Amino acid sequence: MKPLPREGFAPLALTSLALALAVLAFALYLRERPPGEGSAAAGFARDMSVHHAQAVEMAGIVRDRTNDPAIRTLATDIVLTQQAQLGQMHGWLAAWGLSLTGTRPPMAWMGHPVEGRMPGMASPGEINRLRSAPPEEADRLFLWLMIEHHRAAIPMARAALERTDRPEVERLAGAILRSQRGEIRVMQKMLEERAGEAAPQHRSGGHRHGS
Repeated sequence: MKPLPREGFAPLALTSLALALAVLAFALYLRERPPGEGSAAAGFARDMSVHHAQAVEMAGIVRDRTNDPAIRTLATDIVLTQQAQLGQMHGWLAAWGLSLTGTRPPMAWMGHPVEGRMPGMASPGEINRLRSAPPEEADRLFLWLMIEHHRAAIPMARAALERTDRPEVERLAGAILRSQRGEIRVMQKMLEERAGEAAPQHRSGGHRHGS
């Protein structure tokens, strides 16, 4: 068998290079194009925004009512951190050309949609109790509710890390995992130090979620 003429390698090499460049260009296009309506990135941004908005609301209520400096510091940190993260997620959705609310049920992007409140979310009655309870009771209720709230955010952040390769989403989901795990430990210790029953042992109409 005669060897292929030397000049025959050039077209073959050019074809292979063109194919490799086309594959690279397509991969970059897929990576850079905005996430779609039903994407994990959009679902995470929307659902975590709802979670964060309520955390900011609860922390703001207690920050303004408590007489406990440690509770006030914790609540202020939660307000500032989660409000900033909320702004990030709203900014993503605007940049991606998506609305703040989607057409699918909450957590559908995770594979288990829910009706009504997402896991960890406080009920309207619990929010009202936080507003009206005596300050010390409100402090304990706040810690109890926020521990539940943080625990429910952890599976959502994990799911985002597993289902998207958007760098901005991965960074935020990782930050949420680290900060909320740490805050859960802090709040559990604070709750133990403040004797008394903060809340009922079960929540009618709500959802509990493990950490």
